Amino acid sequence: MAFNATLETSKGIAKITLAGELDSISAPIFQKEVENAATEHPRHLVLMMQDLEYISSAGLRVLIFIKQKMGVDTDIYVVGIQEMVLDTLEKTGFDQSVILVDEYDQDKIAKV
Repeated sequence: MAFNATLETSKGIAKITLAGELDSISAPIFQKEVENAATEHPRHLVLMMQDLEYISSAGLRVLIFIKQKMGVDTDIYVVGIQEMVLDTLEKTGFDQSVILVDEYDQDKIAKV
């Protein structure tokens, strides 16, 4: 499956929807969307991962880049992560750096 990343911003929330396989070829696409999101200085970054089937070490590097680029004042939510991708995040300990949620509720996140 081809990789796709789309960015939407609203009410201080940047939401990036990811689909397909995040690997060394597609990581620059994801990183570009993160950079675009960072220009908005969001309070919350939401990564919609329901349709993300795979993440490689290159994708993990972008996640680390996100933490550095967004800074400590931005909460990062990972929504609907698939088991295989979650397993990768757990093995690296990155799951401890984000807020894992099953469903996206913009109003609830905006109030945090």
